Amino acid sequence: MIGDYEPGNETHTATTSALQHAAVASGRDVEVDWVPTVDITSVDAPRLQDADGLLIAPGSPYRHMDGALAAVTYARTRDTPLLGTCGGFQHLVVEFARNVLGVHDAEHAESKPDATTHVITPLTCSLFGQRMDVEVRRGTKAFSAYGRTQTTERYYCNFGLNPAYATQLERGGLVVSAVDRDGEVRILEHPRLRFFMGTLFVPQTSSTPDAPHPLVAALVEAAASRLSASNEAIAQSVGF
Repeated sequence: MIGDYEPGNETHTATTSALQHAAVASGRDVEVDWVPTVDITSVDAPRLQDADGLLIAPGSPYRHMDGALAAVTYARTRDTPLLGTCGGFQHLVVEFARNVLGVHDAEHAESKPDATTHVITPLTCSLFGQRMDVEVRRGTKAFSAYGRTQTTERYYCNFGLNPAYATQLERGGLVVSAVDRDGEVRILEHPRLRFFMGTLFVPQTSSTPDAPHPLVAALVEAAASRLSASNEAIAQSVGF
């Protein structure tokens, strides 16, 4: 868990619970480790290397934006499963714009309101506290997780993707896998990575013990798959 944990933050407590819901439902053991953004000083941070999967938590602006961006870079370049929600979605976009699209001055309007290039901008209307319908596109990892094209999700954000950059992101390799009723981007994913996804909504808050959220469950499964592949590679290297 990459984020600056606050016990009074509903989305933070829900995130830990949602991972536990997914773990119990899948019969897996999941160790949830919250890593403050200030503890990540580079993509080589040991606590990133120890992770089988990463969830970039809600709660921006982060105390150390570069720490959150380094975590996204690590996941993208090492194919470590990643789910970024709300602020995590927003920082996934900033990282991708800077390091893949070459928009080196890409910024988040919340963190740098006076910057000249904002890939994340204020929403026309705040979505904080709202529940809205989302259309999930077939043929995507998001659709594989949900198993349906319609869902309803909870939002806690005031910022989202600058629409002017949607086409560039898709040309760079990301896929828009879900939109709202107005066609605004709500989920982005990278189809060629094991699991690399950002949601503007916060799926964790809709998870329950009886119904773990499909996207959180998909992250846990992807992390377990990565761990299994890693263990198999180690076994082969030592001749087992």
